[in-house]
Amino acid sequence: MAKKAKIKKTLVDQILDKAKIQHDSLDFNGLDGDYPEGIEAANIFKTLALTGDKTGPIIGILPITEHLSEKKLAKISGNKKVSMIPQKDLENTTGYIHGANNPVGIRQKHRFPIYIDNSALSMGKMIVSAGELKRSIRIDSQELADFVSADFADIKE
Repeated sequence: MAKKAKIKKTLVDQILDKAKIQHDSLDFNGLDGDYPEGIEAANIFKTLALTGDKTGPIIGILPITEHLSEKKLAKISGNKKVSMIPQKDLENTTGYIHGANNPVGIRQKHRFPIYIDNSALSMGKMIVSAGELKRSIRIDSQELADFVSADFADIKE
């Protein structure tokens, strides 16, 4: 039996290890459609950075198979309207490039409100970016929400 190569830990892995939060490090890009066996698109969540007219930056997390309802997110976050942060401003705002945004790393640097779609709760475990392209983590959705002070809400279209 071949020995599996050890994957280098991302900063997100290190933060979760230090906090003693159980998670799996996954070596694949959740956005490219080429998933390892046993992983479906519905289990993979995208971390979207938006800005609200009252709150400033906010984070919405939902399955990559779904579309964000900006109206719902605006209402639950206390904004009249929210809009996606332009890609050119993303790294300056969150610290991450498009495709690498993740709630753990963002919460370490910023206190932006974070909302996770309710569907993550019923799944138990969810997969989010690990802060680097082609890297992901699988983590218990409630533990993640507790760690990053996120609220669960209905935020998809």
